[in-house]
Order: sequence, then C-alpha cells, then structure tokens
Amino acid sequence: MQFSEPCDSPTQTTTGQTMLNLFPHTTTDCRSPNRRHFLLRVGSLAGLGAALPESLVRRPAAADGAPHRSDINCILVWTRGGTSHHDTLDPKPDAKAEVRGEFGAIDTALPGVQFTDLVPHFARHADLFSVVRNLNSINGAHGTADAIMMSGWQMNPNITYPCYGSVIAKEHGYRDNMPPFVQLRNEVDRKFFGGTAGYLGIAYNPFEIHADANEAEFSVRDLTPPGGMSLQRVRLRREALQTIDRFQRGLDRQPAFLDALDGYYQNAFDMVTSPATQRAFDLGRETDSTRDAYGRTTFGQSCLLARRLIEAGTRFVTVSDGDWDTHRDNFTRLRELTPPVDRGFTALLLDLKQRGLLENTLVVWLTDFGRTPTINPAAGRDHWASAGIAVFAGAGTPAGTIIGQTDAIGGQSVGREYYPRDIAATIYHKLGIPKHTTYQIGNGRPMRLNEGQPIDALL
Repeated sequence: MQFSEPCDSPTQTTTGQTMLNLFPHTTTDCRSPNRRHFLLRVGSLAGLGAALPESLVRRPAAADGAPHRSDINCILVWTRGGTSHHDTLDPKPDAKAEVRGEFGAIDTALPGVQFTDLVPHFARHADLFSVVRNLNSINGAHGTADAIMMSGWQMNPNITYPCYGSVIAKEHGYRDNMPPFVQLRNEVDRKFFGGTAGYLGIAYNPFEIHADANEAEFSVRDLTPPGGMSLQRVRLRREALQTIDRFQRGLDRQPAFLDALDGYYQNAFDMVTSPATQRAFDLGRETDSTRDAYGRTTFGQSCLLARRLIEAGTRFVTVSDGDWDTHRDNFTRLRELTPPVDRGFTALLLDLKQRGLLENTLVVWLTDFGRTPTINPAAGRDHWASAGIAVFAGAGTPAGTIIGQTDAIGGQSVGREYYPRDIAATIYHKLGIPKHTTYQIGNGRPMRLNEGQPIDALL
C-alpha cells in the first residue's frame, strides 16, 4: 500500500459542520463578559468566544523551562461498547460453534498466528504491531469501563482520574499553536467522566471535534474564519476588542481576571489565524490515493486526520468509534463495523512508517472490555471483562509480537494477565512520563499518577 505526500492545493473555506467541544458536559456561563461575546459572535468565531477559555492557555512543559522529557506522540483508537476479541484478533477456530461464531480464521504474517477473516488487513500486516491477548479489564459496565481503561484506575466516587491525553497535555503542553489533546468524534461514554482531565482541571480536557471527517464539507468551525471574512477582518475585530478592554478595565476592577482572559483569547486568535492550523484540518490537501488507502469512511478519514494533527504539533489524538455493544446480531453488525477499522488502523501504521513518524508516535487500540465466549440467544455476545485485547504499535514497540493467551474458549487468560493499570504504565513509560509522577489535588493531598507495571514485552 503506497501513500502520497499532501498536495499543495490552496485551503478551501467550507461550511462548518460542528464546533469544538472543549468542556464535555459543562455549560457556558451566559453572565461572562458580554462585550467579548458580542464582538466574537460572528459565524464560527462565536464558538471561540464561548468555548475557548482556559483550554487555550499555553503552558510550559516544566516550571523551570526545561525541555520536554519526551517527544513521543500518541494516537489512541477507542472503539466504544466492547469489541469482541473472539471475532477479531483472538479467534477460537477449534471451539464449538456457539463459541467459534460465524467467522473463519486466517493465517497472518506471523507464523502460527491466526486472526479472523473479518480483519484481512490486520492479518497481512501483523508484523507492524503487537497484540495483548491476556488483558483483564476488571469491569464490564459501560461508562465505568471508559473511565478505567482511559486512566488505568479503578472507579473512586471521590476522585475523577485524568485520562492519558490530559496528562500528556499537562506534562508537555502546546507545540506549534496546536491543541495538545484532540478527540475526534464523541464516542466516549462520559457517565463517569471517562476521557477527561479529572482532577487536573478543565484546562486539560480534550478538544472534541464532532464533525465527520468523511463529509465533503468537513471543516472545524472554531478553526475556520466565517464565510466572507478575511483574516485581516479577524485581526481588526481583535484590535477593537483590545480597545474596549482598555476602556473597561478600570470599570470592572478585575485586572487579574481580565489578564487571564486576554491570554485565552490571544491563543484563540493565534489558532484561528495560524496557517499551520488551517492546513492541519484541511484533508483536501491529501491526494485521492492517500485518502482512498485509509478508506472513505468516517473512521478511516479520522485516522488520516489524526496523522495530520500529529504532524502539525498535536501531541495526543483520540480517534473514537461507536456502536460496538453487540448484544444482538453480533456477526451482522461486525461485518459493518470492523472493515473500516481493519483498513483505517493498518493504513495509519503504514502511512506513519513511510513518513518516518512511527518511531516517535505510539498507536494504541483499546476498547471497553471483551465479550462473552458463548453466543447468546439473540445471536450476540454480552459484556465480558475477564478477557480482551489491546494493540500497540510504534514508539519502540516490538513489532509482530503476541503477548499472552486465553483458554480454549477465550474466557480467561492462561497464566499471567495484565490490567488497565499496566496498560497505563506502558503508555506513560513510552511517552516519557516517569512512573513516580505525583500531583497535588484537593487540599494538597499527593496523588500518584499510576500504580501499574509497564508490560516488558512492549518496551
């Protein structure tokens, strides 16, 4: 599979499909400074005026100005609902029909290793990644699983633990005007605040982009000047905003608050007017052959967009995909759900490798949990936490490795098993976050970032 370099066609300004959602499950305070909102309430910039505060504050990676400890990026693929391990990367072809299911097993690029015939691209390129087959996700409930798998911590009613992307945003900060943590699509269950910054604070929540990257008119409204408005007009509005600020500072008598807002809006304008930011979100700059290689699907184009964001300076991108809770019609639904991931994920690895980016980009595929060994009366598989899979590639990950195994029916691990805390420890190790990292929360209580052990076979 060959990939082409992006073409140099000019950026097209298109109609925005959605706004960035910086504060999941929060509301905008309509009592905040209205003079700013009035000036910014023009087309897409209304989204900037209402949504960008705090998340856009550019922070150094360390208080002493020390360089980043690591320049490793990460793309996390999250399939929400619980992807069946039996029907993808851990088939049981010799088991009874009620366990084996409808899919056949095919050989892979690794001698003696088989995947199902539903994932031929994974099979063909199995020498690019490693599969963890002895993962125990601990919990089999939606929402809870999102919080656990994306943080590495068990649920605690008194503490919301930060997800990986939020930690990276805090530790490594902004690069080249790009938001450090971006989530594509909104397929993360937020019932228990999975995939958010938790105790780190909303400044480190993800930039959520809900638009469908496969739509012809795809753009991100908060990063696109409204139709008919030139960047010069954006700058003039910014100057007008500054003039009103100078006039009203003495009236408001809140200089610290206004100084903080100035920082937020400075970064908002920087993002809107940055040519690099505009280019990063412009999939039209990619050749048709590259876009075709990823697959003309929402998932495939999201993977391509993730690569572009990493190239432009974003440090952590979550590509989320939904509807994997296959209690009914498991096999029919997987025939629709799986091919885009099979193609898009492997195309992402091949593209990163060809561009020399796989060495410093960790790519991980996680899901809520596995699914039951036995097919239920509705031709589905139910939740199953005792066994599941995770996929790792890049950033020094040994390629073509199968870690652990499950029993004859895929119900539990044989021998050693790994847990979400170990997945977290592995991710943090690869991204250069020391295991002993500790944060102060609440009234000064110290909180360790992680209590797991990195998976040696992935290092």
